[in-house]
Amino acid sequence: MEKKIKESCLRRLSRIEGQVRGIARMVGDDRYCIDILTQIAAVHAALRKVEGELLRNHVSHCVEHAIASGNADDQRKKVNELVEVLSRRSG
Repeated sequence: MEKKIKESCLRRLSRIEGQVRGIARMVGDDRYCIDILTQIAAVHAALRKVEGELLRNHVSHCVEHAIASGNADDQRKKVNELVEVLSRRSG
């Protein structure tokens, strides 16, 4: 993984971790349900951004490398992995 991408993902995940702890406090403090649900939606959106960044990195490095290698088995493996993860994402 590219260093810049790794650092960006780690920063985002650290913020998400803080958001999740905040949501736990909100639940413990019996905060208004809609406020909690709003924060949960924000965490989902933040995770989707990390997911998108990782997917772009995977395609631009791992999949691209498999294509350039000319190795049909590796190409099929990388494409199948990508299809599998994308099907879980939408399902």
